[in-house]
Amino acid sequence: MIRAQVGSFSAKSALADSVRWFPEQVSTAPAVNTRKGQTLNLLLATWVSAINFWAWNMIGPLSTPYSERLSLDATSASVMVAMPILVGSLGRIVVGALTDRYGGRTMFIAISVASILPVLAVGFAGSIDSYVLLLVFGFFLGIAGTVFAVGIPFANNWYDASRRGFATGVFGMGMVGTALSAFFTPRFVDWFGLMTTHVVVAIALAVTALVCVAVMREAPAFTPNTDPVLPKLAAAAKLRVTWEMSFLYAIVFGGFVAFSNYLPTYIKAIYDFTTVDAGSRTAAFALAAVIARPVGGALSDRIPPKYVVLVSLGGTAAMAVVATLEPPPDFWSAVTFTAMALFLGVGTGGVFAWVARRAPGNSVGSVTGIVAAAGGVGGYFPPLVMGATYDTVGEDYTFGLLLLAATAFAAFLYTVFRLGAHEPARTKT
Repeated sequence: MIRAQVGSFSAKSALADSVRWFPEQVSTAPAVNTRKGQTLNLLLATWVSAINFWAWNMIGPLSTPYSERLSLDATSASVMVAMPILVGSLGRIVVGALTDRYGGRTMFIAISVASILPVLAVGFAGSIDSYVLLLVFGFFLGIAGTVFAVGIPFANNWYDASRRGFATGVFGMGMVGTALSAFFTPRFVDWFGLMTTHVVVAIALAVTALVCVAVMREAPAFTPNTDPVLPKLAAAAKLRVTWEMSFLYAIVFGGFVAFSNYLPTYIKAIYDFTTVDAGSRTAAFALAAVIARPVGGALSDRIPPKYVVLVSLGGTAAMAVVATLEPPPDFWSAVTFTAMALFLGVGTGGVFAWVARRAPGNSVGSVTGIVAAAGGVGGYFPPLVMGATYDTVGEDYTFGLLLLAATAFAAFLYTVFRLGAHEPARTKT
């Protein structure tokens, strides 16, 4: 009788967990043990993301010397900085769906290898001072930015639902690649030269791909989704959760991407720092967001992600308003942008923890791809707006910063009044 009661209790617990996370997809299939190797594979995935993010951000830290050598105005410089973001954003839609089919390991390897040639090409374009080629090759450099759509479903497959906020938050720390690029890329150029710096990053991508071949493994829980890509994306696009999370992620991750790429230009224009000093401060901004991301994910495992996201949006709006006052360097400006980075980082972790709770299990990659693309697109337009308004309103970034504050506040109100703290897994439009 005791044995029967224990078995009954276990079955009820499993059923309760299934209902809690995916109430419309209750399964009685036995659980798959994914714990063996999960830490190693999560850390390796984070490393792959970091190296690809470094590659993706090769132009931003060098935007000031490029602008000086090519005599670019703020608008032209912002277009150059934003170009890799475009492909890195839109490409995530397809990459997310392909990850559902081929798995994270295969896609990590493919993206790392495919990013090598664009990195070298951008170095060549910069070496010959060609603005047109920087735009063309920068477009293809965006391939490296699609890596994010691979890691979220990969991490989800390795961890059970109760720890996916933590797992996606740790993987999101791969954003540290932007900090590494901001800090080291200008210094490497001073030490070794422009082309050699790009060769070093290309070698790092190649070594990373080889390590994935030798060490990385797919989670035992991974089941390939062999449905055709376009219908699968169309199905994901019909989910209400896809567009709600896309809207929120476009603000929090888009804000991070925009500032990580454009902050060197902003700092140089407002505070007249050198390229290396501007890179150091941008690296600090990116590092703060990276540290905050797993905090947002872990908090979302313990409290509803809605409240984590609300703190992020409210704090971002407030800090954007403070930034319009141009706080003096170095302490108060550092406090302002570090606080903004922390709020944005917490929000990125919170949004994707929310995605993991609400997206259907067999469509996480497709939903992730669209949401991640929205985040990248959210980072594409702010540099263009900042550059254009700086040129047209008298060398002033106030309008761009106020637009960020207004957008974040609008998202705050939408989240308060339209999104429930406990949403069902699948809610169609």
